[in-house]
Amino acid sequence: MSTEARPADADRPTLPPAARPGLPAGEVDTPALLLDLAAFERNLDRLQARADAAGVQLRPHAKAHKCPDIARAQIARGAVGVCCQKVSEALPFVQAGIGDIHLSNQVASPAKADLLARLARHARMSVCVDSTRQIDLLAAAVRTHGSTLGVLVEIDIGQGRCGVADAPAVLRLLEHLERAARQGAGLHFRGLQAYHGAIQHLRDAAQRHQQAALAAARAARVLTALQHAGVACPVVTGGGTGSVAADLASGLYTEVQPGSYVFMDGDYALNEPGPADQALRFEHSLYLASTVMSTAGGTHVVLDAGLKSLATDSGLPRVCAVGGGATGHRYLAANDEHGIVQPAPGAATLAEGEPLWLVPGHCDPTLNLHDQLVGCRDGRVECIWPIAARGLSR
Repeated sequence: MSTEARPADADRPTLPPAARPGLPAGEVDTPALLLDLAAFERNLDRLQARADAAGVQLRPHAKAHKCPDIARAQIARGAVGVCCQKVSEALPFVQAGIGDIHLSNQVASPAKADLLARLARHARMSVCVDSTRQIDLLAAAVRTHGSTLGVLVEIDIGQGRCGVADAPAVLRLLEHLERAARQGAGLHFRGLQAYHGAIQHLRDAAQRHQQAALAAARAARVLTALQHAGVACPVVTGGGTGSVAADLASGLYTEVQPGSYVFMDGDYALNEPGPADQALRFEHSLYLASTVMSTAGGTHVVLDAGLKSLATDSGLPRVCAVGGGATGHRYLAANDEHGIVQPAPGAATLAEGEPLWLVPGHCDPTLNLHDQLVGCRDGRVECIWPIAARGLSR
């Protein structure tokens, strides 16, 4: 017997990768997020072409995907940059070389303002405000780091969440912003953010477009009042996947912020398309690969994908075959690590070890549960992309 000492970590177990390039898509270890690259690319191309035709810049929201590789693909097709929702979420995008990022949210703590000002030394950054205190925090931070930030005043156009109510409130903030700039803070006014999230999921197309038009009209009144006051407003940004057809046609927005269009999800699939939406009917490209782990119940089967693998706030997932084809099976309940599925009447028996794909109900929080996206084309794995901003919610 050899008396040679073995390295302490020689037998230390490591987690093998869930996938590798060239592997058949049905053999990816589960649960795993899969991206149908062909459908994904068609979604990118479709919206970019429509934005170009409308003369509106596209600034997709990266909170939907949290993935710098996707941001690069969007920018390569003509997107002006991306949005992030949290300061920490922007960090991996700056590190990946994404050069233009809008923080479509307010910053209300010195620590967050400090990080944002540091990021602004490496990328063109902008941020929303709706109070003078936020401006003061940003001013102090950019003075400390010698950086420059674009500032957009958010207006409430019906969401009832963040944002000031009217043009006089915007003008008061601009006076405060100008005072900070005169005192040496590297802050400059870039424009308005006008976003109405609730209308994105109105099911009836006519109602959705009507509400989007009302929201745009509210924003237009503020914009007109600013123009009468002699205030130039170079950017009006907002909109989302559910309202993007109306947003592009409104004549109001200089840029739009849809995010979920790259993937789509079960909730967006419930939106009825109207005539204006037909050219922008996006495809499902995101799936959660799962495996039948038990058939012992007899009347149902159990998958290895539950609440820790997909978000159910917008409904339970739809069950598909490998490749995305319809099955008729019903996902009945999600437990922490299990999904209960009722096979379709008359369908072939689902076997233990059989792979199934799921369409998540809500793509954004589902991405936040995973470390990587497995990109597939023609039934095989082509690439593996880190979800680098996963869990960054500060």
